[in-house]
Amino acid sequence: MVIAELVGHPEFELVGVGVHDPGKRGRDVGDICGLDTPLGVSATDDVDALIALRPDALVHYGPTAARAEDNIRLLTQFLRAGIDVCSTAMTPLVWPAMKLNPPSWLRPIEEACVAGAASCFTTGIDPGFANDLFPMTLMGLCSKVRLVRASELLDYTNYEGDYEFEMGIGREPEFRPLLENPDILTLAWGATVPMIAHAAGIELDEITTTWDKWVTPTERASAKGIIPAGHVAAVRFTINGVYQGHTRIQLEHVNRIGRDAAPDWPAGSADDVYRVDIEGTPSISQETAFRFTDGSGRDAAAAGCLATGLRALNAVAAVNDLPAGWVTPLDLPLIPGRGTIR
Repeated sequence: MVIAELVGHPEFELVGVGVHDPGKRGRDVGDICGLDTPLGVSATDDVDALIALRPDALVHYGPTAARAEDNIRLLTQFLRAGIDVCSTAMTPLVWPAMKLNPPSWLRPIEEACVAGAASCFTTGIDPGFANDLFPMTLMGLCSKVRLVRASELLDYTNYEGDYEFEMGIGREPEFRPLLENPDILTLAWGATVPMIAHAAGIELDEITTTWDKWVTPTERASAKGIIPAGHVAAVRFTINGVYQGHTRIQLEHVNRIGRDAAPDWPAGSADDVYRVDIEGTPSISQETAFRFTDGSGRDAAAAGCLATGLRALNAVAAVNDLPAGWVTPLDLPLIPGRGTIR
């Protein structure tokens, strides 16, 4: 999705593309991406060949933290070679200081950054900007915040990503999905909670979670097949930063198969939105909807995925300018999208 947007972009030159699928090896990237014309760049699984191109940055759209060792092995190769990394993988590393991050993840990247004098920025697929950039920006307009909540309110009907094992959508209500485990949920999705606390100058007492399921009374069709009646067709979970006995920071996700699923749960004023609500002085509400208006027929889920990828791409120049080591959203300047108006 991002490669298609690089065609004709004045700020970026695509010099190499790494793939894992042997069936893509050696093919022109334009062909892989379904573009009308070839791009003159062939896909490769040779990491050393990609490093030899000496790019300014690797923009990395790898797998989630479920493949942590593979991600870290790849990223450290580029970092040791002095190549900055902007990644959407390894969402826990959005905030490396999160206590649940294992040293075995942090140490190799930190050592590689030192060895190569390179920087590493992660913006999560949760997506990071909806859970950190948006709420922290709005908090800067307040004198007091009693609660800041960042919500993802999405219809997963057309979403083809993994959710059965992780979230239990489409499974029997007795099935306990991976993310229902509080520690795993916080590790996978909750790094922005302690980040926001740090930005606000507080130390959280604890981080708690909630998890709810909604069972459909009738079968439902999705991009991944039919969800039978009596199976889970919506989940709602929260990750809560508790300070002085009260939840002050909250991430909330409501993910449905069908707009009418779980009708009593929160929904946006439009379909498929990311919402920030601040109870404070003043109180603030903001909804963000990602859409395609180009007649392509691509849905909101695709628009949100593209925005997630472009956050990593557009951060490259700023990450290049920063000192070696970890880069978090708190280290980045305003990124207005240089070259986007053309």
